[in-house]
Amino acid sequence: MGRASGRKSTIASYDAKTLCRFARLSQTNPIRQHGGQSRGRRAMRTEFRDGGFKLRRMDVARDADSPQPSSQPRNLALSTDPVRAAALFEQSAAIMARLRAPGGCPWDREQSFDTIRKYTLEETYEVFDAIERRDFPHLAEELGDLLLQVLFYAEMAANEGHFTIADVLDHLNRKLIRRHPHVFGEEASRAAGNQAHVDPAIATSAHGVLRNWEEIKAAEKALHAADSLTSSRLDAVQRAMPALAEAAKLGAKAAKSGFDWPHWRDLLPKLAEETAELEAEAARVDQSPDTATHREAVEAELGDLLFTVVNLGRHLHVDAEMALRGSNLRFRQRFREMELASARPLEELDPAELEALWTDAKRKLALPSIDSPSSANPPVREP
Repeated sequence: MGRASGRKSTIASYDAKTLCRFARLSQTNPIRQHGGQSRGRRAMRTEFRDGGFKLRRMDVARDADSPQPSSQPRNLALSTDPVRAAALFEQSAAIMARLRAPGGCPWDREQSFDTIRKYTLEETYEVFDAIERRDFPHLAEELGDLLLQVLFYAEMAANEGHFTIADVLDHLNRKLIRRHPHVFGEEASRAAGNQAHVDPAIATSAHGVLRNWEEIKAAEKALHAADSLTSSRLDAVQRAMPALAEAAKLGAKAAKSGFDWPHWRDLLPKLAEETAELEAEAARVDQSPDTATHREAVEAELGDLLFTVVNLGRHLHVDAEMALRGSNLRFRQRFREMELASARPLEELDPAELEALWTDAKRKLALPSIDSPSSANPPVREP
């Protein structure tokens, strides 16, 4: 099993008592930054030794274990304590390893990359939801659930001898340094693997940073191209992406070859064309509803229509996924308003009454016009 086997045998020896000792770290409060004054705490540093944990106490400050209420506003910045964060991450990795080890959780031990991936998408959207609702306490929990997915994949890979969570972190750290020569310096960037010739001096704005980022990323891809004769530039777009995001990426990649609509207005006739083709196929289904071929054709035409809509959004600098999520939220709010405004259950109303309720809900919940500069989309870079 390579690198993973030695680590796995050590992790498997952690018993419940050891993990409970280690869990005490989670009760330590983070350092809070109040007006430049940081309040300390008592930190614990952990070492692996002979299959177990050795905890060493580090006195950072005396009053951290029982922080006092502050009269300062609660929205001041927090300062991350790297010692505590490292210890807690080590704890999370150890718990995940214990769950997958012999004698661990039967459900966790049965999982594979294929069975877990659906949960990754679910957890990602739950993070989106918490962000959109500005539910920051819940966001902290959801980010932990998303991090669990990373730990799960890394542990499964370690079990099979592919890589460990340490390799994941090493790749991440090197990439961040490699793609930020304007922060860490050209020498550090090249030591981390940067092969592109960029000018750190131009990175005085977000657009300058984006330009360097894309050039460094292009050099990375050129370095790792397996077969330039048979590969397509569209291969860089992951097939496993959500369909709306994949469509936008495909359109953007094709545009770099000149295969694109010159202007967003040019997509409007294409929308009409795709709508007409969908209408024609749907009419055939009406005539022969049991014909699977016609239904497949309707699905294909609907897909073409959606692809065109997504690329219209790309030309208008609108993310289709975010636009649809916003529309979903507005529908939820308007429908709830209909339910509240109706004296009778909605299913008892006729179409005209439902339409009137919907119109009133739209009017009541109408969005204000957005003219502030903050609504502009910032430059977007691909990971």
